Amino acid sequence: MGHLKIKLMEKLRQIPGVEERASKVSGGSALFFNGKEIAHFHHDNEIDIRLTRKIIRQEGLHHPVDSKIHLHRSPSSDWIEVRFRTSDELDEAVRLTRLALKQYG
Repeated sequence: MGHLKIKLMEKLRQIPGVEERASKVSGGSALFFNGKEIAHFHHDNEIDIRLTRKIIRQEGLHHPVDSKIHLHRSPSSDWIEVRFRTSDELDEAVRLTRLALKQYG
């Protein structure tokens, strides 16, 4: 497991109600909140977060054009791929995951 993914998981596990389990969507590791999968990993530097279309639009987020996992993801999807290769990007992934939790709390 990559260094940043380990740090991200450490931060997210501290949030009350967050559980790490196998993903029903991707098959890898995932985060569940109130029984709902709210995020899963594609690899060590990319997390797919269930933010809702409204939040994705409000935050000005865009699906990566070079996505290898979701080549044709619908613009109306509740999920957004978030890559993290730096500490700042890791902090942004934490912020967005916390924002997702508010939607499903």
